Amino acid sequence: MTKQTPVTFLRQVRLETKKVTWPTRKETTVTAIMVILLAIVAACFFLAADALVASLLSMILG
Repeated sequence: MTKQTPVTFLRQVRLETKKVTWPTRKETTVTAIMVILLAIVAACFFLAADALVASLLSMILG
């Protein structure tokens, strides 16, 4: 790999960031809402699974 100057590197970075397709505000909002909802669903699932395992263990161990 050849050495390059910091100025050349920054130019290349700028050119590459212009090629990126950035999400719209709506896409970002929908994605954030979906992540929050799925995190809540996962938390509820693990809460229920933990309660079930705890009750089974308390029944077994008395």
